[in-house]
Amino acid sequence: MRVVAWLIGLPLAVVATVFAVANRQEIHFDLWPLPFGLDVAAYLAVLAPLALGLVIGGGLVWLSGTTRRLRARQDRRRADSLERQLAAAEKPTP
Repeated sequence: MRVVAWLIGLPLAVVATVFAVANRQEIHFDLWPLPFGLDVAAYLAVLAPLALGLVIGGGLVWLSGTTRRLRARQDRRRADSLERQLAAAEKPTP
């Protein structure tokens, strides 16, 4: 799994770096209802929303798995309890 992550992640990091170096010029964002704007580098205007979307998407995936993780934890505790009960029941009495 780590090899696959490196095979995908490293080329993406190289592409993002090349993109950032090639797009260093500043662009002006007018924040319409507000009386001012922002001057940001062009690569930030593209990569920042992409990174924000990645973080938000990861958080939503993590939250959607909460019920499964809770259920797995309950099942693990129940299995451990049943194993202890079985081991106690199988103990020979003197």
